[in-house]
Amino acid sequence: MIKDLFGTGFTLENIIILLIRVFVVLLAISVHEMAHGFAAFKLGDRTAKYDGRLSLNPIRHIDPFGALCMLLFGFGWAKPVMVNPNYFKNHKRDMALTSLAGPVSNFILAYIGMLGLLYLCPMTNNIYVWLFFDMLVSLNIGLGIFNLIPIPPLDGSKIFLSLLPRKIYYEIMRYEQFGFIVLIAALYLDVLDPILLFFSDKIINVLFYAAGGGLL
Repeated sequence: MIKDLFGTGFTLENIIILLIRVFVVLLAISVHEMAHGFAAFKLGDRTAKYDGRLSLNPIRHIDPFGALCMLLFGFGWAKPVMVNPNYFKNHKRDMALTSLAGPVSNFILAYIGMLGLLYLCPMTNNIYVWLFFDMLVSLNIGLGIFNLIPIPPLDGSKIFLSLLPRKIYYEIMRYEQFGFIVLIAALYLDVLDPILLFFSDKIINVLFYAAGGGLL
């Protein structure tokens, strides 16, 4: 991304495009993490509220390396919202709902972006407005899908593993810290790219149809 933008120099146009991308990345990450915190809060856990995570302030949510991956590759992660499942009425179910809230919030943002592409951009005829909504769609879909991968500590692990028997679920979650090593290895080896691209295309088609654009 950076090389593509600045291969021809630091032009004003390239800088504006980069700033738009940075803004969308910060928005996507902030909404994602705030959604986790809000879901946990509604389910009885006030930890995120006490930690100041019920906020759209990106400083409260950014993981520098995850944000850089998001900026460069279109998928990444943020600083995890701390959750205390002891406050939940149903540990597995409520943890899964809390985890699901983040990706769902990104798909909602992507849907808003699709509406902007279909209805607002033709009226404004401005390339930067088009880029903003295009990035709002692509980056939020990337963040949402990436976090649904069932590898700890991503959201998908807590969602899909919640379908397992309680004993197996807690046994697997004991080794959550090693999941990050597996994740980095998968990213380095480009193992996840075909999966991410496949589901990204499918979700773009769904959002396009849902926004009134018809079938692609």
